Amino acid sequence: MAAKQPRFTENFSANLTAIETFLGPQGRSAYRRFLDRLFEETIPSLCRFPQSGRSFLAHTIKSAKAKTLTKALRRLLGKEDDLREFVTDEYLLLYLVRRGQVIFLAVKHHRQLSFDLKQFWSEE
Repeated sequence: MAAKQPRFTENFSANLTAIETFLGPQGRSAYRRFLDRLFEETIPSLCRFPQSGRSFLAHTIKSAKAKTLTKALRRLLGKEDDLREFVTDEYLLLYLVRRGQVIFLAVKHHRQLSFDLKQFWSEE
């Protein structure tokens, strides 16, 4: 059985742009290699074998805030939805498997901050 075509969220596309900006001009060739591998190997492989990634909700949760956020996330997911993560080279992909469809939600370079400190730095 052939894999369904992947879907990409606007957030995923915005993340790709953010990675390109993060790597800057000196990282242009690395970014191109990443895109080539992502679209020629990683995404087709995950569409064919969606269980390749690790279950995102299998992480050990230690903080109260993370527990609250995880509960809210679980309420958003359907009973059969499977939220997964996959690490490739220096990148982490977050994707959802829903009714056999692979939906790519987010991608980050491992050195990118997961929070925004711009406002903090501009106040000083």
